[in-house]
Amino acid sequence: MLDGLSETSARHPGPHATAPTEHPGHRWWRVMCLTGVDYFSTLGYQPGIAALAAGLLSPLATLVLLALTLLGALPVYRRVARESPHGEGSIAMLERLLPWWSGKILVLVLLGFAATDFVITITLSAADASAHVVENPYAPQGLDGANLWITLTLIGLLGAVFLKGFREAIGVAVVLVAVYLTLNVVVLATAAWQVLSAPVVVSDWWGALSASHSSPWVMVGVALLVFPKLALGMSGFETGVAVMPQIKGDPTDTPQRPEGRIRDTRKLLTTAALIMSCFLLLSSLATTLLIPQDDFKAGGPANGRALAYLAHRYLGEVFGTCYDISTICILWFAGASALAGLLNLVPRFLPRYGMAPEWTRAVRPLVLVFTAIATVITVYFDANVDRQSGAYATGVLVLMLSAAFASTVAARHRGHTRAAVGFAVITVVFVYTLIANVIERPDGIKIASIFIFFILVTSFASRVHRSFELRAGDVVLDTEAARFVDAAVAAGPLRIIANEPSEHSTSEYRMKEYSRRQETHIPDRRPVLFLEVFVRDSSDFSADLWVHGDEKYGVHRLRVAGATVPNTIAAVLIAVRDRTGTVPHAYFTWSEGNPVSHLLSFLVFGQGETAPVTREVLRRAEPDPARRPHVHVG
Repeated sequence: MLDGLSETSARHPGPHATAPTEHPGHRWWRVMCLTGVDYFSTLGYQPGIAALAAGLLSPLATLVLLALTLLGALPVYRRVARESPHGEGSIAMLERLLPWWSGKILVLVLLGFAATDFVITITLSAADASAHVVENPYAPQGLDGANLWITLTLIGLLGAVFLKGFREAIGVAVVLVAVYLTLNVVVLATAAWQVLSAPVVVSDWWGALSASHSSPWVMVGVALLVFPKLALGMSGFETGVAVMPQIKGDPTDTPQRPEGRIRDTRKLLTTAALIMSCFLLLSSLATTLLIPQDDFKAGGPANGRALAYLAHRYLGEVFGTCYDISTICILWFAGASALAGLLNLVPRFLPRYGMAPEWTRAVRPLVLVFTAIATVITVYFDANVDRQSGAYATGVLVLMLSAAFASTVAARHRGHTRAAVGFAVITVVFVYTLIANVIERPDGIKIASIFIFFILVTSFASRVHRSFELRAGDVVLDTEAARFVDAAVAAGPLRIIANEPSEHSTSEYRMKEYSRRQETHIPDRRPVLFLEVFVRDSSDFSADLWVHGDEKYGVHRLRVAGATVPNTIAAVLIAVRDRTGTVPHAYFTWSEGNPVSHLLSFLVFGQGETAPVTREVLRRAEPDPARRPHVHVG
């Protein structure tokens, strides 16, 4: 279950650590199929949604959607791929804008929306696949009303594929996408032949459209108003960036400059957007011209399955059933790209914040967790597609809005004024689209709020639970610090005074040394080292520690910056012990004040009552008392 868990607790490889072995990756077009099972599968329901939302104006509203896709979402995510090439996406870009806890909380909120988008993708797509199973004319009568159990079975099968591995998931996705797009080409080509054979349907459609709207400008205005309801047709961009680490790239790529991976990801995004744009426009035209509007309504034969309706009508029940099977398979596997996105995002943020157990860095336990969550949500919504669509659209649009805003800021910081203005305009459009969608379907923001609430609660509970861990990666002593430590060990037991870095004179250091010797009975004339910790960002859970030595004000000092004072002191003490083979002695003074306020100060600001917390961190990190650094408090 923990295979692939390459990082130990709070491990951030430093300059002397062994670099983790990278997986070889996959060709970009294969990874495109993994994200495409989500993106392309919307053909199963998007034409029906467009017909219900825009009626006869469906092709025009779809054109507006495609313009936003190609001129808005695509440039934004091409920028995101450049700025965040390791799969963190716009969330990491926004994290860099805000310091301290504000950045962490923003990330948690965005992860809540991402979880809404990705988890609902899994449940909604599986529910839509079960609807196609039940509505097929050849389906056994016993399946009537069995949507919930079919959906749960499909979710379980999806989890089983990912328990096997990513390579197997990508292999399945390539086959499903190839077959599904080929069948759609056949259906749309047949529809085009039907329209060309009876061009009167075009004139009838235009006549009905002109009778309903006084001018083309009115048509455009109405299309602009209703296109937010078609937002589901833009799903897939966020997962396209999230699975970037699966792309092979070039042999010359480095973690700092993965140029080949960035190039191929942008190629992936562009190719997927162009393919999907062509299919969406053609399918909207075909379904609007050839299917009566009443058939799109709830209970109608084309509701939620417009292209399947055309396949059965014009190509026969056998081909139609083959098309249904392909649609069911790709809708089932549409959750694969979402699950891949979750498996990439969660380990990159929550364990690093200390807001998830360390086992969440491994894939298989997370697969079980997300499968269980999807099961609960499916049961709660009774596998109903319509009840979940609002949350799905909300998650998609919030992530796109965050990506557009992050791209605007990134372009401005790099001095790309024209790009910044363009991204700002796209941001405004996404704001309008999101607001319109929330007003139309407020249940989406309610469901997303539930996800955010649970992520915040569980994340901070995990942070508190893990606060006494040895939260450090590599501990590196510079030349001077190593010299001080070696000299102190040679002169006798290693004695270290934990000191608040506030003294700035020889007399103050001498007074501190004298008082510590008196309070804790340090033998006279035995050398001591002062250890001073500077808190740089207490919201960080862990970091590499660089210990610098200097001689100033008549004392030898070891100075280090860390996320918290007690955990950093404990990490340095253990590192010194491992270097010298001698168990060090650390000397502290009791702090004045309320212990509860000290605890809160430690949790939020990384400081507080240092001595007992340091001792507790050491107790948990070193079970053998004989090897545990000694803590003296006076």
